[in-house]
Amino acid sequence: MAIVAGAVAIHALQAASPQAQTPTIRTTVELVNVPVNAMKRGGQRVIDLTAEEVKVYEDGVEQKITHFERESQAPLRIGLILDTSNSARPRLEYEKEAAQQFVDLILANAGPRTQVFLETFDSSPSIVQDFTYDPDLISSKLEEVKSGGGKALYDAIVYACKEKMLNAGAPEEMRRVLVVVSDGLDVESQHTLDQTISLARMAEVMIYTVGTAAYGFDNPGDKMLEQLSGQTGGYPSFPLRNAPGTDLESGSLSHGQIGSTSQNKAEGAETGELSAERIGNLVGALQVIGHDLSEQYLISYKPIRNVLDGSYRTITVETTRRGVTLRWKPGYFATAEQKKG
Repeated sequence: MAIVAGAVAIHALQAASPQAQTPTIRTTVELVNVPVNAMKRGGQRVIDLTAEEVKVYEDGVEQKITHFERESQAPLRIGLILDTSNSARPRLEYEKEAAQQFVDLILANAGPRTQVFLETFDSSPSIVQDFTYDPDLISSKLEEVKSGGGKALYDAIVYACKEKMLNAGAPEEMRRVLVVVSDGLDVESQHTLDQTISLARMAEVMIYTVGTAAYGFDNPGDKMLEQLSGQTGGYPSFPLRNAPGTDLESGSLSHGQIGSTSQNKAEGAETGELSAERIGNLVGALQVIGHDLSEQYLISYKPIRNVLDGSYRTITVETTRRGVTLRWKPGYFATAEQKKG
């Protein structure tokens, strides 16, 4: 979802001298773009919906759809955020491999219209590769990624929104997405979960989360990942919730909080079938996200209430077709975009 001319835009008029220039300030929301995914109950994507089968509501008021596109051709700006805290150490290598395959998939034959940046975080965030459409650049930086330090997930998302997404170009011209690979735990952030979600909405960023907590562990971070995704229009995946093999008593599925010399070194944890299956699960989850982003509908409407008054507008999308569920961005701020602060 993006607001065309939703941010305050000042256009200098052509004049003979700088003194004669007069700014024109737009104060209305001219168009709202809403990316939508449609799925059957079993998870199969629906690719033949029509505009007549869809209704869009803003703050409960039905809006007139002005544009309906089956596959959005809007450029993508994606931030891939990897947890490199101490607790991520036992699983970092297969997370890096899964991340590389995701980047290869999303950038394959896409050209400059789709770009990805790579960010890591422990007690603080770090952009290790700026926006690029060259998967080899990200591959080389992934090889250098190491774990260590604390864990500040919310600060990492806030940093990505402020430093990258708000400076990635006009939101009406591209879709902004963060893909976060983490167990969802946070012990050091200066920002709260609510503040993080609010800023992501302000930046018009959809967050997809991939939970990495191992099978058999009650992980409170899963709930945080669900909220981050659910309230920004993405969705959470938990590819390691199911047992990746039969070795459930060796300790190889440890949550990884007690060091690399712990039970995480048990048989099969780093090599062989178990490791391969866990990598496959993570790769599969990231590949689903990649397909999800490439197979969205794009719905546009001119809001009846089009004044830029700073309010948050909730969006609801419904379909009349039975057995189909939709996922969309939940709303937008009708205000000027704040790039810093």
